[in-house]
Amino acid sequence: MTLPTPTLEHVADLVVQVSEPIEAGDVTGLNSRGKRRVIPITDGTVSGRINGRVLPGGADFQLVVSETCADLDARYLLALDDDAWAGAHVFVQNRAIRRASADDIAKLVRGEPVDPSAVYFRCVPTFEVSHPALTWMTESVFVGTGARFPDRVEISLFRLT
Repeated sequence: MTLPTPTLEHVADLVVQVSEPIEAGDVTGLNSRGKRRVIPITDGTVSGRINGRVLPGGADFQLVVSETCADLDARYLLALDDDAWAGAHVFVQNRAIRRASADDIAKLVRGEPVDPSAVYFRCVPTFEVSHPALTWMTESVFVGTGARFPDRVEISLFRLT
């Protein structure tokens, strides 16, 4: 028996504007390890199969587990402006891993640009939708690739078919 090999279908590109990180320091707990960093989300856009904007108020809750790796958990809300579902909202929880050399991570933390090809930044988003026509977003597995810039994060999202 041969099982089908998944392929990637491009769904959307996001540009997520962020403000200065809040460094909360070392954390400990049953499921915590490392340094907690919170990066507020201030604005952004989504374009592709869905179109709209990233609403302010979300954040990326990071655990920096080493000088080369961080466990990311971003949560934010999209407001869609497509004619078919104008006014609809999509809640995004985007889990990710970002890994790079210690030098490149230090540059990112200082707000300096780093070539995206030098950073492994992969994510697995999940969605909650407010419009029935968007249910397909809750019934598939999605993956993405991202890049961190001094003032924003850029992400390309793909549906595994």
